[in-house]
Amino acid sequence: MKAFHAYDIRGIYNQDFNKDDAYKIGYFIPELLKTNEVLVGRDVRISSTEIFKHLCKGINDAGADVYDLGLSTTPMVYFITAKHGFDASVMITASHNSKEYNGMKISRTDAIPVGYDTGLNKLEEMLETKEIKIKEKRGSVISYNQKNEYIDFLKKYIPDFSQLKIAVDCSNGMAALLIKELLGDIPEYIFDELDGTFPNHEANPLVPKNIVDLQNLVKKEKADIGIIFDGDADRVMFTDENGKFISPDLMIAVLADYFKDEKGKFLQDIRTSKAVAEYIGNRFEMNMWKVGRAYAALKLREIDGVFGGELAGHYYFRDFYYSDSGLLATLILLDVIADNNKNGIKVSEMISKIEAYKNSGEINFKLEKKKEAMEAVKDFYFQLSEEPAAFYDFDGYRVEYNDWWFNIRPSNTESYLRMLVEAKSKELLDEKVKEITGIIKSFD
Repeated sequence: MKAFHAYDIRGIYNQDFNKDDAYKIGYFIPELLKTNEVLVGRDVRISSTEIFKHLCKGINDAGADVYDLGLSTTPMVYFITAKHGFDASVMITASHNSKEYNGMKISRTDAIPVGYDTGLNKLEEMLETKEIKIKEKRGSVISYNQKNEYIDFLKKYIPDFSQLKIAVDCSNGMAALLIKELLGDIPEYIFDELDGTFPNHEANPLVPKNIVDLQNLVKKEKADIGIIFDGDADRVMFTDENGKFISPDLMIAVLADYFKDEKGKFLQDIRTSKAVAEYIGNRFEMNMWKVGRAYAALKLREIDGVFGGELAGHYYFRDFYYSDSGLLATLILLDVIADNNKNGIKVSEMISKIEAYKNSGEINFKLEKKKEAMEAVKDFYFQLSEEPAAFYDFDGYRVEYNDWWFNIRPSNTESYLRMLVEAKSKELLDEKVKEITGIIKSFD
């Protein structure tokens, strides 16, 4: 099915999947994850109600009970899954995608993600090959509102931010369900009404036009920090006091300042700036891994890392069942920002101490011959006289030299080849971006 991807099930509703598919997914989840209890949460998208209804009917027809969490953030589903010992959970969401999309994020015991390599492939096969036989003893739907328990957990991390001026854009997404119970009335909020049509902008903070309103608010209110969430509140991103967008990978380094009294390992994805590991230095051992929660949460658990993060704005914590939470990350990062503010250090000054490279950001190329283009780029540089200082090949390629590096990887969710380049100078960055772009475009 077109909606099955590396990390989750997602696509345009009634085009890539429909209510009948939702029913079948629900029917086979109990068998896949060997359970008769499935926790289900959902976002506020228009289609989420219909998907919930048919997903639950499938789960019930398989003889399993649905524990209905109601409207939820994705991290709330992770938290209740692990804390309450569920062996299966589903969050109905399309995260940052536009309103016509929807999908499902599936987790197993301890909120471990079910990706395509770890179960979604088998689920897809079940949908295509297995027969549905409604059980004589059907399951039921049980109301299971645990919002307050999740809020109580998050409240333990609320810092003293009374001296900060904060601007928050909830993107009309699920962060609006909880944010005011954590930050109260101190921040200036925009788009804090739950609205699954996303009338103000798409709930994807990585797209520059979607953060313009927040940037304007930061400047208007002379805020110390700007905060913006995606649609299901598993990701969060920031601007400094000037409204300048902060590359989310750099905030991994800021997390290290919060965990300064701990020792151990941290995790970054293959796109993360070299500046992050250089800033963290000997305080934590750096581990690099693939992009996406389906990989990152498993890797952080495997290495028993203290924290981790990704360029896309996911931040993972050992004390959050090795999972990601935009709201938890916000509270922890506000703690560090507030401490610096008390010492007269602005957010832009904090980031300038970390940011040591010029960065292209991810550049996307839509082309069919992704693998051939990747190999051509790699071969070009490996044929040069200068040998790479480091080479990684577990999620596309990351090739490092002393004064620059690049990552080239196929998207796991879209038909793009993604490229990111970083260098010590703007001149070198421009040269290398042009060089690599020329190779890739020869395959267009």
